[in-house]
Amino acid sequence: MTVDRRHHAVRAALQQGLLTEEQPVVALLDIAGIRASATALRAAFAAVTDAPVLHAFAVKAAPLVPVLALLNDEGIGAEVASPGELALARAAGVPADRIVLDSPAKTPAELAEALTLGIAVNADNPQELARLDAWAGGTASALGIRVNPQVGGGSIEALSTATATSKFGIALRDEGARAAVVRAYLDRPWLTRLHTHSGSQGIPLARMIDGVREVHGLAEEINAAAGRQQITTIDIGGGLPVNFASDETAPTFAQYAQLLKEQVPGLLDGRYGLVTEFGRSLLAKNGFFLARVEYTKVSGSRPIAVTHAGVQVATRTVYDPASWPLRIAAYDDKGSPKTGEPVVQDVAGPACFAGDLLAAGRPLPLLEPGDVVAALDTGAYYFSNHYGYNSLPRVGVHGYAVDGEESDSVRFSLVRAPQTMAEIVAESGGGLAGSLL
Repeated sequence: MTVDRRHHAVRAALQQGLLTEEQPVVALLDIAGIRASATALRAAFAAVTDAPVLHAFAVKAAPLVPVLALLNDEGIGAEVASPGELALARAAGVPADRIVLDSPAKTPAELAEALTLGIAVNADNPQELARLDAWAGGTASALGIRVNPQVGGGSIEALSTATATSKFGIALRDEGARAAVVRAYLDRPWLTRLHTHSGSQGIPLARMIDGVREVHGLAEEINAAAGRQQITTIDIGGGLPVNFASDETAPTFAQYAQLLKEQVPGLLDGRYGLVTEFGRSLLAKNGFFLARVEYTKVSGSRPIAVTHAGVQVATRTVYDPASWPLRIAAYDDKGSPKTGEPVVQDVAGPACFAGDLLAAGRPLPLLEPGDVVAALDTGAYYFSNHYGYNSLPRVGVHGYAVDGEESDSVRFSLVRAPQTMAEIVAESGGGLAGSLL
């Protein structure tokens, strides 16, 4: 997303009535930016391998059907981790052979649905693998096992999937585990994939590559033991970290792909098909949300701007601001970038607890009622994953395309309608008011 496109979109959102007193929060997605990110991802891996590559978007990063349909139009499939995410991918028109199911708690019914449809499945553990045995030879699904290379975590413990005690996959360095995985493949010639996911926000690239190197080495070991190329596809997961400190996209897909080519050359020599599962890195920088400043005040000599965006749209930032700081851009009530000397101030949300802050002690031009704040780099995991604190409504989400300099040259497309009070009441048992009496 370019800064100029963002400025045009903010001004147009006000002038076209997307952000109003009645709808004081709105989320925006840059359509051109999403397409450009998808193009960059495809090009990065096409430059380092001639083998087939399925890029499957991690649906949890933005579970919005129009977004999945846009990515599908760009040749990006879907990685799903629940029946709900699978339903969203199917509603978006993603073909079954471009969907991968990766959940650590798949029910028999969930497995049966995926295997009937021909959706790829990565078994998380030996008990799940035993359930797949009943389908041996009876499904078109590509089947594999997820392993944990146990290469270590990163700076955000909750997102570190390759630690010694991670809940995901079969832990390769536990006693006897590696040999058991090899034996599982030799006993099941229909297992043709191998999966790991070592990356996420806070994980350095070197550690991500360590995880990929481990799973490639295991694939080579299994194929040597089988005396043939039983494993034909390696799923390397996603988790490329995002730079939340500036507008720069860093690291890039191209940098990551080139490092893989240099450090794990056998992965990309054409013998293995690949699956990737990027999420945050495709969407984060292509979205932001806007919120009106309702009130301003001073407490303990610090200015506070009270807005309508807080924990319901920025859950991770509010509960773990050290790991998830957000850049805040200030605009006036006409949508022009706000000017003036920076003043240290808090940007607060509407929820009824003291920690509901988008930013604390942040130097910004002094905010006033009616101004607008933009929380940047929030296209993944923020407004699309609503948190219903205080029964705050889900915000409306719109895609935008900028065709010129004027506000009416910005075209908005509804992605998800803002939630109504009637919908909040209905999903909270409004039709069952007497059921406990």
